[in-house]
Formats: sequence, structure tokens, C-alpha cells
Amino acid sequence: MRHFLPSSSKPSWPIRYLTPYRYHCSSPTLTPEPENPQIVPSDSQGSKNPEFSSKIQILSNLNENWKKPISENPGLSQTHVVESLLSHRNDPAAAFKYFQWAEGQRGFLRGVSDPYCVLLHILVSSPNEYSLTRRLLNSYVSSDSSPSGILLFDHLISCSERFDFPLNSEVFNYLLNSYVRACRNRDAIDCFHAMVSCNIMPNVTVVSITLSALVRRKLISEARKMYDDIVGRGINHDCAAVHVIMRACLKEGNMVEAEKCFSEAKARGLVLDAAVYSTAVHVACHKLDTDDASELLKEMKRKGWIPSEGTYTNVVCAYVKQRNMVEALRIKDEMIGSGHSLSLVVATSLMKGYNLQGQFIAALDLFNDIVARGLNPNKVTYAVLIEGCCRYGNMEKASELYTMMKFAGIRPTVYTVNSLIRGFLKAGLLDEAIKQFDEAVDAGIANVFTYNSLMSCFCKGGKVNDARIIWDKMVNNSIEPSAVSYNNMILGNCRQGNMEAALSLLSKMLEKNLKANVYTYTILIDGYFRKGEKDQALRMFDQMAASGVPINDFTYNTIINGLCKAGSTSEAKSFLNKLMHTGYTPLVMAYNSIIDGYEKEGAINSALAAYAEMCESGISPNVVTYTCLINGYCKSNQIDLALKLSTEMRTKGVAWDITVYSALIDGFCKRRDMESARELFDELFEVGLYPNVVVYNSMISGFRNINNMEAALALHKRMCNEGIPCDVDIYTTLIDGLLKDGKLLLASDLYTEMLAKDIVPDAVTYFVLVHGLCNKGQVENARRILNDMYGMNMTPNVLIYNTLIAGYFKEGNLQEAFRLHDEMLERGLAPDDTTFDILVTGKYKGGNFPLRVSSG
Repeated sequence: MRHFLPSSSKPSWPIRYLTPYRYHCSSPTLTPEPENPQIVPSDSQGSKNPEFSSKIQILSNLNENWKKPISENPGLSQTHVVESLLSHRNDPAAAFKYFQWAEGQRGFLRGVSDPYCVLLHILVSSPNEYSLTRRLLNSYVSSDSSPSGILLFDHLISCSERFDFPLNSEVFNYLLNSYVRACRNRDAIDCFHAMVSCNIMPNVTVVSITLSALVRRKLISEARKMYDDIVGRGINHDCAAVHVIMRACLKEGNMVEAEKCFSEAKARGLVLDAAVYSTAVHVACHKLDTDDASELLKEMKRKGWIPSEGTYTNVVCAYVKQRNMVEALRIKDEMIGSGHSLSLVVATSLMKGYNLQGQFIAALDLFNDIVARGLNPNKVTYAVLIEGCCRYGNMEKASELYTMMKFAGIRPTVYTVNSLIRGFLKAGLLDEAIKQFDEAVDAGIANVFTYNSLMSCFCKGGKVNDARIIWDKMVNNSIEPSAVSYNNMILGNCRQGNMEAALSLLSKMLEKNLKANVYTYTILIDGYFRKGEKDQALRMFDQMAASGVPINDFTYNTIINGLCKAGSTSEAKSFLNKLMHTGYTPLVMAYNSIIDGYEKEGAINSALAAYAEMCESGISPNVVTYTCLINGYCKSNQIDLALKLSTEMRTKGVAWDITVYSALIDGFCKRRDMESARELFDELFEVGLYPNVVVYNSMISGFRNINNMEAALALHKRMCNEGIPCDVDIYTTLIDGLLKDGKLLLASDLYTEMLAKDIVPDAVTYFVLVHGLCNKGQVENARRILNDMYGMNMTPNVLIYNTLIAGYFKEGNLQEAFRLHDEMLERGLAPDDTTFDILVTGKYKGGNFPLRVSSG
């Protein structure tokens, strides 16, 4: 950009600009158009004035010359045209007429030339000719012959200095506006900077138009620089310019600059209108600064403005995002009180807010309300409600809304379909999910997320073959599997122990230029641990580290948990110690795995040491931590220590969960302290928890151990009434107790009930039956149990044979006793010392099969 100096130190212009103009007559005369009467000065004396007659003669001679061909008319030069124009600088209309004629004769005057610039200066001296000046500049700038750059600006400046024209800002404003209209953005920017360099200030309207055009043409950075220059130089501008820049910052997502622009304009005392305030509210809402947004709303109302529906909508949506439904509803009421109606956008946002707060019924009520008001829900409204239904497991209502949406002619979006599929899967309605999936595929709207949802479900459930069918369908429909798709299939194969297939998928994933992430490697590490291949798991971890994949808590916890489950808790603890030496801060989950590992290995002191270390490190134990320790104490019959820990839990505000109650109840039951167990059992209901099958198993076993079968059967009945399914352990415990109590008929009924529920007896159940029947002299019935085992393709163990052999010896049926001995040998069972003791002495000292009293 060239810089123009004050008139006291003018630049060196080309020689042709410095040549002094000489007039061809004593008084400058405007040459007339040939077809029109000559334009001469008016004189009331007419021919009586000799000077006037002389002028007429001169003009007549000139006219004769102009009637000659152009090539023979040496007087029509740029210099002559400029002289003629200057002679009528006070008559812009006549000057323009002459310029038109001269341009038609010579064709060199328009554009970057002295005559053209002189004409513009003459025209702009008269407000009546402003529109003509604007048209001339628009025509020039938009023509193909107009050169790039701001040569015309330079020439206008030059002419103003050489011909003593004042610097009228209007001609430069029109020039700048012409560049903007012609989409000559670079020239417009250069023209603006040239103007301000010459202290020619653009007017307010042109400033706003220029900024708006630059923003509209995505030259936001240039617009912001220009605005900063305008503000810095104190150039007059109005709120329209502020509004343009604020909207530009919004487009760029630069909320800080938008807010700064507003606050600075306000501080300068610039008069701002409702549109600027509305944009400021939008900015505040985008930042979720609802306090500022509400204050701006109040200020708008104090100024007598009624905020627009869009402004209110922004504030409502911002409060919803903050999950502040109280204020969102208040602003909604204020909007309606201001004369606006409840819009679909506001209603949909409020429905989403209700869903986020778990107020699903309120969302449905609002939906019914807007339908009653005559509003037609759109696809977003239905999507929000269906998503809420799916989130809270109301799949019946979700399906109903989905049907309503289709009936209204709204084509389902993939977002809604995916919500339904996830909802059906979460509710365990696999068939419905598959039906919805097939419908989405047939409609051509299924995307990779649609396929991934079903594949994830199948892989987590161990149905890899079903997942592979979905995979193949996805590929056949030209949908590229994502990293999540590969992770799902890798997980499925790892769960099945097929690590070779999992590694093959990893290779294919990398070939597709998909990055294996932390979840990919962690799934593989977990797969090796599940398969019992600890060394392979650790090698995969090393490979992960070598690949540069960031390792997170998920991975570390998987390794620590895997080592503990593999019986290598001490190694897990060493691994954690090494991590902590590098500055790593473990989560409570890592310590929980170690404490649980030590507890399962019977090293309760090591578990306590890990617990103490965790507390010293500032890591607060959670319910799982306490449960592991309490469970360990209870199993080692240290119920007092378990109770001490449970009291500590409550002191620290850690609520007991069902697992804590279960461990304590089981501990009391094993001590045959059924009164304390019953107190805890009743307390469960008081705190809003419900006993599960593990708790019932402990209680029933406890009452069996103290021969209180009436209480045990009552609990069994309660389980059935509450819909809690009984497992094989509970039936075995009840049958054992009833047989010991001599209630063979009831025991038989329970056995029949168990089989009717397709609960398969195990070796413990069969031993209980055989042992109980033999003890009650029902050896033949016990023998039939043996036949049931054969029918179930189960081989009786030595303990069961010993019990039957002893039973027959007791009845004196030695032949059957020895036959059973031979049968044992035929089935490949080796008799033990107890067998020979029975056969030799005829006595059975009574072996005990280790009954399970708890499935926990």
C-alpha cells in the first residue's frame, strides 16, 4: 500500500501530470456537442459587446475544426478535454454532457485518466449528482477492462492535488462501495486502507456494507482486522458493524471475541439495538453462561424491547443443557407472557431436559400437551422422546411413538432407529432388536453404528457366529467396518478363547489403516488372561507399549485383575508398585483386585496390608473394597472383624450394598447365629434392598443347619412368591434338611418340582438323595436315584457307591453290595479305603460330601 504525503511534501508524479495547463482562450470555454446549439456565456448586450463577439468567433472556429474528421482535429486531446471540463467545474451537468461527447469522439477518456477523474471530482461537488457519480463508478469497477488494484484511487488523489479539488469523501466512499458490489474483495480492502491512510474516513453505511460483504464471502479474518482498525482509529460506525463482527465470531466459534466486541462497543457508549443484544444473548447461551444471558434479557426489557422468540429459545435451551429445568421453565413462561407462543423447538428442548433428569412422564405429558395445542411434532421431537423411552426401558411406549411418527409421514432417521435397537437390546428383547435392524437395512438407512450395536450384543453374549453374519451383511452393503466393529469381533473371539482369530482380526484392522486403540489391546490382554495364558497377556501389553498406544487405567486394571485371578496376586502388587514409582496414581479398582486376590488366596493379612497402604495413599475405599475384606473375614470365621469393618463403612458414609449384607448374613449363618442373620435379612427391606438368591441360600442353609426346616421352607415359599428363581443349591439344601428330618414325601415333592423346572441335579444333589434315603432305610429308592444319574449321562462317584454299598450291608443284602462293587470297577471307578472297610467289616463310618451352603 502506497502512502500519500501531505501537500507540503507532494510525491514526484509523472511529467505529464506536472505540465501546466494553458487555456486556448482568455476565458475557459466548454466545447458544445456538434448537433446542439453552441453553449456560450449569456450576455444581455448581445452583439453590442465586442468581447462577447470575439468569444463567439473563437467558438465558431473551434466548431469548424470539430466538424473535421477526428484524425484531422488536433485540438481534442486529454489536455484540451481537461481544460474544457475545468472551465465548467461549477456546472456538473454540462461537464458530464461534454465528457460524454468527447468520450464518444476519442474513446480514451473513461477509466484511469485525468478527464475521468476530473469529471468525478466535478460531479461529486454537487449533491444532486451523487447518484450519477455512483453509477459511473459502479460501471467502471464492474467492467472487464477495469484493472485490478486501486489505480483509480491513486489517480483521484493525484487529480485533487494538481487541479485543486477538495478531498470529498463521497467519491471515495462510492469507489469503495463499487469494489464491494463487484465482489473485488482485495481491492475493497486496499481501498479502505488507502482511504484511512489519507484521513478520508469511510461513512457509517459503507463501513457496515463492507464488513458485511467480507463476512458473507467468508473473509472473516479480514473483516475482523478491518473492524479493529476502524475502532482503533475512531472511525465512525454504528451497531450494524458491531452486529456483523459478532455474527462473524459466532460463525468461527470464537465466543470470547464475540463477547469482547459487544462489551467494548457498550463501554464506548455506542448505541446498540435489539439485534446486537440478541446476538450477545446467543453468545452467552453458547458459552452456557446463563447468568449473563438472563441479565441481558432483563436489560433488553428495561430498554422497552420485547426479546424475540429466537432469543428466548436460546436461553431455554442453554438452561436445559445445564439441567436447570426450574429456570428453563421460568424463561419459557416469561416468553409466553411476552406474547410469544410455545414453539416446537422450545417444547422439544424441554422434553429433552425432562429426560436428562429422569422425568420421563413429564416429557410425555408435554408431548401430549403440544399435540393438543395443534403443534405437529417433527422428527427431532420424536427422536428425543423415543431416546428417552429407550433410556428408561419403556420400549412399549417407544414402539408406540415410532409407529405414530411413521403414520405422520415422517421418515425414520438412523438416529431414531439406532436408539430403538439399543433400547431393545438393553431390555433383553433381542428378537425385536433384530426386527428393527432388518427394517433399517431394508430401508437403506442403517449405518455402521446400527451394525455395531447388534454385533456388540452378540459378541458380549458369546454368539460370535451370529455377529459374523451381521459383519458379512455390513460389508455386502458397502459399509466399511470401523475400529469399533473390529473391537467387537475381537472381543467376541476373546470371550470364546479363540485368540488366533482375534489376532487375525487385529492384523486385518491394521491393514485397513485403522488404528488399534487402547481398547483393542486391552481386550486382547484380557482374552489371554481369561484363557489362562498369563505370559501371552503380558507380551501383548509389551507390544501395546511398543506401538505407542497411550495406556490408561482400563489397561492397568485389566492386567492387575488378570494377575490376581490367575493366582499371582503378589506379582500384581509388584506391577502396581512399579507403576507408582513412575508417578502413576492408581484407582481404587486396582487395590480392590489385589485385596480380593489376597482374600481368595487366604492371605487375609496381605489383604489388610494392601488396604492400609491404599488408605495411606489417600485413596478412599469404596463398597467393593469393604465387601472384599468383610467377605474374607466371614469366610475365615472372623465375624467380629467383619462387623467392625461394616461399622467403619457406615461411619465413613459408605452405604452397604446387597453384597455386604450377603457376606455378613452368610457369616452369621455359618456361626449358626440365625437371630443376627434374621435381623440383617429384615434390615435389607427397610433400606430399600431386596435379598437375592445368594442371601436366600445362606438363610435356608443356616436354618437347615439348626434343624429348623419350617423356617427354611417358609423362606423358599417367599422366594417363589417374589419371583426369585431357586437354583440347584437351594433345592439340594432343602432336600437334605427334609431327609434328615425324616420328611421323605416333602423331599420327594421338591425333587420332582426341581426337575419340572428343568433344574438339573448335580453330584451333590444325588449324594444328598442317596445318603438321606439310605439313612432312612430307603435303599431301593436310593438305588433308583442311581438309575436317574445314568439317565442324565452322569457317572456316580465313589462316595455315592460307598453309601449304597453300606446301605445294602446294613439291610443284609451282601449280594447287591458286592454287585455294586463290581459295577464300580466296570465303570472305571477305583474303590477307596472306605469301600474296602465296608466290604471287610460291614460297617460304614459315614463319609460326608461337602455340601455347598452358599453359591457365593
